[in-house]
Parts: sequence; C-alpha cells; structure tokens
Amino acid sequence: MDWDTLLTRERLGKALYSADELGRSPFHKDHDRIIFSGAFRRLGRKTQVHPVTSNDHIHTRLTHSLEVSCVGRSLGMRVGETLRDSLPQWCEPSDLGMIVQSACLAHDIGNPPFGHSGEDAIRHWFQQAAGRGWLDDMLDHERADFLNFEGNAQGFRVLTQLEYHQFDGGTRLTYATLGTYLKYPWSARHADALGYKKHKFGCYQSELPLLEQIADKLGLPLLEDQRWARHPLVFLMEAADDICYALIDLEDGLEMELLHYSEVEALLLDLVGDDLPETYRQLGPHESRRRKLAILRGKAIEHLTNAAAQAFVEQQTALLSGQLSGDLVEHMHGPAKRCVLQAKDMARNKIFQDKRKTLHEIGAYTTLEILLNTCCGAALEQHGGRTPSFKSRRVLDLIGNSAPKPSDSLYTAFLRMIDFIAGMTDSYASEMAREMTGHSGPT
Repeated sequence: MDWDTLLTRERLGKALYSADELGRSPFHKDHDRIIFSGAFRRLGRKTQVHPVTSNDHIHTRLTHSLEVSCVGRSLGMRVGETLRDSLPQWCEPSDLGMIVQSACLAHDIGNPPFGHSGEDAIRHWFQQAAGRGWLDDMLDHERADFLNFEGNAQGFRVLTQLEYHQFDGGTRLTYATLGTYLKYPWSARHADALGYKKHKFGCYQSELPLLEQIADKLGLPLLEDQRWARHPLVFLMEAADDICYALIDLEDGLEMELLHYSEVEALLLDLVGDDLPETYRQLGPHESRRRKLAILRGKAIEHLTNAAAQAFVEQQTALLSGQLSGDLVEHMHGPAKRCVLQAKDMARNKIFQDKRKTLHEIGAYTTLEILLNTCCGAALEQHGGRTPSFKSRRVLDLIGNSAPKPSDSLYTAFLRMIDFIAGMTDSYASEMAREMTGHSGPT
C-alpha cells in the first residue's frame, strides 16, 4: 500500500471528488457529516458500558465517541508530523488527524441499544429463529450476517447506505475516511479472522460491492475471497478506542463505586512516573477526587498517545504491507502497554460483574426479543406476497417508508428490520417493547 492512494480525497457516491472550501478540507466535511447525522446524535442515549443512568458523569456511546475522536486526532497528527516526507505533497499532518478523528467519531455508530449485550441478544435471537426455520429462504452467506450480527457491519451500512443519501452512497464520505473506519474489512465468512475476536466482521453481503469498491480505490490488498488487509490508519483509530476504553472504564467504575481511587491512581502513576503535572503536585489532601483523576488521566492519555504513535511509526513497513499482527497496543513499549492491559483486566474483574449491569443485560435480551419477534415476524408474514395479519400490517405502518416491501427478499426484509431496531436508543427500545406487549407506563 502507498500513502498517495490510501489518502485519496475521492468520495463514495456521485460526488467523485470534494474540493477544498475556505477553512474546510474534504476530511473536515466527513467530520461534519458524521456529527450532524441522526445516527450519531442517538448515541447520546445508548449504553457504553453501564446503563444510561441519572448520573451525568457516566459515559454514553456519544461521550465515549467524542473522547476517542480527540485521542485519534492527536494520534493522526503526531504520526503525520513524523511521516511528513512520506505523505503526498498536498497532505498536511492535520489531514491525517482529521481522517482518524472522523473515523473515531463513527466507530460505534452502528451499535444497537444496550451496548455489546444488545449485539449478543440479536445474535441469540437469530440463532433461535434459524432453529424455527425463519431463515430457511436465505443463502448460507446471508444467514451468516444475522447469526454473527456485528455493530461494525451495521455501522458500515449506516455510513454507506442509510444516512443522508439513502442507498445512494449514504453520507458519501471520502474513501480515506471509510477505509480508516473499516476495522474489519471482510464479510461474515471471516468472522473469526482475528482468532481472538469472535463474530467480528465489517460488511454485510448487501454492502459487499461497496467494500470491494473502497478497497480498490484505496489499494487494500485482497488476502482471500471477501477479505482485505486493513487500512494502516485503522490501527490508530483502534488504539484511540483502546486507550479511552481502558481509562474511561476505570473512571466510570469510580463513579459507580466499584473501584477504589487508590488502585486507579496507582495504575496511572506507574505509567506517568515522575512526569506529574504541576497542578497535580499542588493539590491538597481534600481536593475533589474527580479533579485529581481528571488531571492525572490527561497526563496518562498523553503518554499512551505518544507510545501508540511511536509504535505506528516503528511498524510502518508491516502496516503498509498489510502484515502487522495484533493491534498497536501489543507493539507499545513497557509501561504504556502494561497500563492498558492492566486497566482492561481491572475493568473485566471488578466492573463488568456489577449486578446493576447484569440486570440491564438480562433486560436487553427481553426487550430485543419482543422487538425482533414483532418486526421480523411481520416481515416474514408478508414475504412472498402473502397477506399479513392486521397486527403485522400495523407494525409495517409503524416503520413507514423504511419498512420492507412484499417483493423484497427475506434477507433484505430482515435487514430493514435490523436497521429500524439497531438505530433505537436504549430508552426508545424499552418503551416500544412495553407498548408492543400492552404494558406501557402511565401518561
């Protein structure tokens, strides 16, 4: 791969090239289109790790995505400064920063309500549906999209099909930004391509022609049928997510009183060493815990960002050949790598087992089961030109213009229902499920 091709400013869709405007590059336009999309806005009411609660300090998918985008921008700019001589003549370090920032903003845009438990609930429902024969009219590779449901693949559909120019390029982002978004540029056929990550794939069969087009424009090597090498900048987007996920989980754990401040402080102090901000040194023993953590966390992110950028530059040859194994965290040095891995272990052992989170996850299964039974059941009833029941007709009326048509294949019909359900916020999904079962709350 080469940077001239990887950083193309051409766009998906009818607008083949987007010229600079005063103060706004093509990659700034990508950023703005994502920010102003309805799918991005709805992330404000979707679970990150903990249920959306009355505690305003707990992260949602929206606040997480914004924070990841800030780290991603710094990573892109630092790498851009170091590799300036290898980049196209027109390209500034800020362009790399904006590409990575835009991809980071969108990295969770396809996640369904209730976070990762929502993804698992959808997969579980389709496994049961397959046992009932509901997926019999699909081809094997079409069934695989549902049985391995993945928010990343749904996000790719949102960006390229659903938002703005529906089924005509979607948000019409640049190929460079779309390539950087594509964490898993392969179909469900290779859902275990990374070995240690199950169900991970980035493209449904319905969007496979678009993935082929993007890979061709960017010069991504074809590794095997329906699987391409990652765009090098994907590794920066992934590192930004890992950095924020690791540290912010701990911050939320403190807010939920699942961790002690002393253990989080010790982890971050091990990373920053003597490089403590003067403002932190001046804090008294009675200062706010949140204030102390915010200052220390800022310095920790700086160290992790520097380590990830250094790892990217050191691994540039492997990245451009599409042969780097693992993620950037694995290639970071000493304290930085140790900090991220220990933070993830702490979250896994002390935060993810919280009973409030467990109850929320159980509720997600029930809510999504009701929605999928109702919506996919209606699609199945009208499939093949059959006359649906009164209830199913009302369900299709509820979905409106986005409802599947009787002439649609069952694969297409179920995708439209997933578009409807996956786009819901946690609260909207819960309320709609209650309404559908006749258990709506008092007005």
